[in-house]
Amino acid sequence: MALEGELIQVGRLGRTRGVQGWLWITADTDFPERFSELEVIFVSERNAWQEFPVEAAKVIGGRPLIKFVGVDTREAAARMTNRTLAVTRAQLMSLPSDTHYVFDVVGCEVCDAENNRRLGEIVDVVRYPANDVYVIRAESGKDVLFPAVNDFVKSIDTVGRKVTIVSGGLFDNAGEKTEP
Repeated sequence: MALEGELIQVGRLGRTRGVQGWLWITADTDFPERFSELEVIFVSERNAWQEFPVEAAKVIGGRPLIKFVGVDTREAAARMTNRTLAVTRAQLMSLPSDTHYVFDVVGCEVCDAENNRRLGEIVDVVRYPANDVYVIRAESGKDVLFPAVNDFVKSIDTVGRKVTIVSGGLFDNAGEKTEP
C-alpha cells in the first residue's frame, strides 16, 4: 500500500449512474481519459487509502465514469460517493516538454532572474483560459498574482524546487500595506 505522501489526487467520486455500479468522477486532471487506462486506483476511506481494481471506465460528454470490481449495484456505488481518487506517481500521464504538474510547482521557491533574490514561494496555481497564474506568497506574507507565461517565467526546476522569473518590479512594493 502506498503512503499518502506518494499519492496524487486525480478526482472525486460523484453520484451514481444507472443500476450497475457506475460512478461519475469530478476530475482534477486535464486527462479525463486517464481513468480508462487504469487497472487500479486508490480511494479514500475513513482517513486512509484503499486500492480498488477498476473493472471499466469511460468518458461521456467529456466527463469520466468508473466502475469498480465487485461494485455491481447502485446501492454499493452510492456508498462510495464523495470519496477522493488518487494515483501513484508512476501512474501519472506523461507531459509534453516544458510543462509541469501543478502539485510539482506549488511549494517551489521563486527567485528574480536579474539578481537571484528570493521573492517568495508559490502557494497555489489559478487556472484561466488564457494562461495559469501563480499565487506567490512574498517574503512579507502578501500574496502576489503572477502570470505563468514564457515571457516572464525563465526556468522551472521542480527537482531543485526553484522557479526563476522576471519580476519587473512587481515585488518591490509587496511588503507595503495598503489602506482599504
